[in-house]
Amino acid sequence: MNGRRYIWVALVAFAAALAAVLVARIWLAPEPRVESEVHALLHQRLTLDTAQEQRIHELEAAFASRRAALEAEMRADNQRLAAAIEAEHGYGPKVAESVDRSHHVMGQLQKETLQHIFAMRGVLRPDQAAQFDAAIVKALTQPAR
Repeated sequence: MNGRRYIWVALVAFAAALAAVLVARIWLAPEPRVESEVHALLHQRLTLDTAQEQRIHELEAAFASRRAALEAEMRADNQRLAAAIEAEHGYGPKVAESVDRSHHVMGQLQKETLQHIFAMRGVLRPDQAAQFDAAIVKALTQPAR
């Protein structure tokens, strides 16, 4: 009877830890506002010429592919984290390593997102770039909604 009780406690602890990770991923890490603001500015408020639109489209297509790859890597990290939690039933070395790896990929996505934003900025005229900069500063400094 005691063996079953420990297994039951371990399963409940694992489920709680997994639920906490999923909640954090979904609710505490919403879609980046900066990307939404930049996208709206580029496609709705700035008057881009045909060459600018084409170049922006190329940059967005290339970044969409890279972003999808990094997001797939983050999903794989979640699976590794779940396996580590299942194996260790606590915050052990495998869990810590999985969390660190996940943070590395998230950081890489943030860096590549910024590189993408600056690449798009490079396509703009000076007057457009000023509006672009203002939109990014606003998006980054607005209080959380």
